[in-house]
Amino acid sequence: MSKVCAVVITYNRRELLDECLQAITAQTYPCDHIVVVDNASTDGTAEMVKERWAGRIDLHVLTKNIGAAGGYNLGMRLAYQTGADHVWVMDDDVMPEPDALAALLAAAETLDGRGISPAFLTSVARAPGGAVTNVPEMDRRLNALAYENWPELLNHGLVPVTRAALVSNLIPRATLTQHGLPIAGMFIWGEDSEFTLRVTRERPGYLVGASRALHVRQLAGVLDIRTERNPARIGYHFHRIRNDVYMKRRFEGPRSVARLMRRQVMLALRLCQEQEFAKARIVLRGLLAGLSFDPPIEAADAPCTIAGIRHVAGEPQVAAAALAPAAEQAFPNDLRPAV
Repeated sequence: MSKVCAVVITYNRRELLDECLQAITAQTYPCDHIVVVDNASTDGTAEMVKERWAGRIDLHVLTKNIGAAGGYNLGMRLAYQTGADHVWVMDDDVMPEPDALAALLAAAETLDGRGISPAFLTSVARAPGGAVTNVPEMDRRLNALAYENWPELLNHGLVPVTRAALVSNLIPRATLTQHGLPIAGMFIWGEDSEFTLRVTRERPGYLVGASRALHVRQLAGVLDIRTERNPARIGYHFHRIRNDVYMKRRFEGPRSVARLMRRQVMLALRLCQEQEFAKARIVLRGLLAGLSFDPPIEAADAPCTIAGIRHVAGEPQVAAAALAPAAEQAFPNDLRPAV
């Protein structure tokens, strides 16, 4: 039987986290280990976990918020250290159905029987109203007859995909060994797209129709700085735009970068016309930063250099409090692809 470690990242949503953990522990195929990374919550999340989940959850509390990217990086690193065969990743607002994990593992077995090693497997996510959300990008590579190959496994409820959200995403250990971790330096928005695009360059991931999860997103719809009203989130759009430019550079090339630059410059001009000067500055700063942004890709077994981690509860063998010696913090086993 496959050994599975679930990873949940959380920030100031203690009640949602509790519901998420209830959904994970109610799975028909039980997880061997559950790692929770608390991104410096201030709402009593750590106290809730200690009170309600003592002895069942491996909780790591950060002293400062390192973003979703940093949280995924740390959580998946810790899961890898447990020796798990698969890492099952999600946010605290994801509620997988009771057989979601079993369906993902059954899909892995089906694919293995056909000699296919998927980069990852992901559940179908729906919003509370029932509409599908976080829809992955279909893999359109061709078969031997030069036709798109995506219908090949429709009879098994499987569709090959590339870009996907880390929403009930089951990642084989081999994928992390070969491709490393999500990029912590991206901070927020885009780290899941970068990771899934990177790991599917050689072979696709698969959307599993029989595996379902509810995604209770804070805000529905496409991210847009024009409609953003939360002051804290407005600042995060710097990271989104910078990360978008970085990914266009890495995965699509100069023409795509030029098109994105034109769109974002026009957006900045419209914001200026609407006297949204602070938002326009964020757009322009993100564009400029994206042209030189070159963060490292860390190996799954690389020494941990994230400062300020408090291991609150769980198995001591995966505690991350001990940082790597300074001499090892350049990550000599950096897996950055040559692009």
